Amino acid sequence: MGRRLLFGILFGVVVYAGILLWADHDDLIDSLAGIAWWTVLAAMGLSFTNYLVRFSKWERYRTLLGIEIPRTTSFLIYLSGLSMGVTPGKMGEVLKSWMLRRVSGVRIHESAPIVVAERVTDLLGYLILVAIGGLATQPELQWVFWVTLAACLAAIALVGSRRVARWTTALLRRLPLVHRLAPRVEKSFESTRVLLAPREILFPTLISVVSWGCECVGFCLIVNAFLPGSVPLLFAVFAYASSAVIGALAIVLPGGLGATEWSLGTLVRRRYEVYGELSLDTARSLAVGAVLLARLATLWFGVLVGLIATSVFQRRYGRVGAG
Repeated sequence: MGRRLLFGILFGVVVYAGILLWADHDDLIDSLAGIAWWTVLAAMGLSFTNYLVRFSKWERYRTLLGIEIPRTTSFLIYLSGLSMGVTPGKMGEVLKSWMLRRVSGVRIHESAPIVVAERVTDLLGYLILVAIGGLATQPELQWVFWVTLAACLAAIALVGSRRVARWTTALLRRLPLVHRLAPRVEKSFESTRVLLAPREILFPTLISVVSWGCECVGFCLIVNAFLPGSVPLLFAVFAYASSAVIGALAIVLPGGLGATEWSLGTLVRRRYEVYGELSLDTARSLAVGAVLLARLATLWFGVLVGLIATSVFQRRYGRVGAG
């Protein structure tokens, strides 16, 4: 997991180096010097509010699987998972399962489906935000909504099907090298069916709408700090949520790096051009500054919070993965 995190960080360095080369340095420096930096701190505060709200979803899933640990320890484990936000599909957050095993003894394959359930309901929450933000105003991106919705519904149907579970485990039992994994896979299917049962999808999805909505507001503050009044809240919600979905669809990219920045930058640049009657180069430089600060206050702030939480956890319980 440490290697995956390091790869994500290095990949981010390469992506941002490319973005900086794309912008006009003088315009970018001037725009950064002129913004009110309290907006970045406010965006970070809204990001942390996002973590607090989504913690209730983590607690709900933990309770459904019967994992009993102190609430403060649970919160520490939950925050630690944020450090893996720059792994492909954020699936490195299975780190939380290693931590749960250390403090409660629950097997990794029994708790790992929590990460899957979190990702699915987060995507559903994002789709609702895309619709709220004005899907009709950006018809060229409707494919993002429909493709992701179809993928989410297909995933829920597959993991909730007992027939698929039986077929998968039966296949594994016949394969010579992986037949011992069959009981674990079967147990993972059982846990996932509990977490993604129809009656359990609505509440976590609504939590995702509220929590990621906080980050949308933080993004709105930042983009308007560069060109005041240029980006209405609903457009900011649409831009941030749809770009997050595009990043999620690009599952091979760590944290959606590159895909998310490209989508955000394109939408914001167009808005700056039209509203401020700016040249392409100037609008591009402003958009680059806004996107970089927005990602700093959301993705990279979360990674930092996660690393701090992981460090605290390891001081209390020992190195993750040891023993």
